[in-house]
Amino acid sequence: MVVFRDDFEISTKGHTDIIDISGKVNEIVKKSGVKEGILNVFVAHSTAGITTVEYEPGLIKDLKEAMERVAPTGITYHHDSAWGDGNGYAHIRSSIVGAGFSCPVSGGSPITGTWQQIVLLDFDNRARNRKVIVTVVGE
Repeated sequence: MVVFRDDFEISTKGHTDIIDISGKVNEIVKKSGVKEGILNVFVAHSTAGITTVEYEPGLIKDLKEAMERVAPTGITYHHDSAWGDGNGYAHIRSSIVGAGFSCPVSGGSPITGTWQQIVLLDFDNRARNRKVIVTVVGE
């Protein structure tokens, strides 16, 4: 059994920046040498998330608009009262999306749908550098 972990940093713009990280994740899976197993992608931040989408302009816009409806900016959150940083909405969005994504690995590649890319979402109210941790377990 192989357990392989690697990470990378990515600069984001914040404000529900959605970035396709599939290529970088695929490189790490190849580097791991794992042919059959499980992939986990995790962002180690409380105002960011990892998920899959069909990475095309219409869906990116739809997803950003959906996040605004679910956890809108411009309203008061208790977190903002406690910390004064104005990003309570970003924490809510991150909690809903989740900080990680897992899928099977087969033939040395992640198994994702034809139109499914792995993306990082940065919900914070400013640009950030985000650390993404990739773990591949298998044979």
